[in-house]
Amino acid sequence: MATVEITAERIRVRLSPAEKIFALRGDLSFPRTCVRGAEVVLDGVTAPRGLRAPGLGLPGLRNVGTWRARSGTEFVSVRTGQPAVRITLIGQPYDSLLIGSDDPAALARRLR
Repeated sequence: MATVEITAERIRVRLSPAEKIFALRGDLSFPRTCVRGAEVVLDGVTAPRGLRAPGLGLPGLRNVGTWRARSGTEFVSVRTGQPAVRITLIGQPYDSLLIGSDDPAALARRLR
């Protein structure tokens, strides 16, 4: 499961070894000043926008990787039965991140 680490300067999304393989990428890191917003998503597994490319999508169970849509590119790491937080970014390769969290409200508050 991906974990989000927040410092005064940066936000890091650390992926498990399996997530790195499925997403075809390593951990993510970006300046905290790039965060435009954060919102709670109650059902993370149904929330990705666009088409998966590359990554793993097991319908209704697990989504990991990059989703591409007209609205932008989103990195996703969510599983069934878990809420998530959608972090909107500016000036980064991803326009947003959708990360599963056991306490997405607290995570969203820390990011705002």
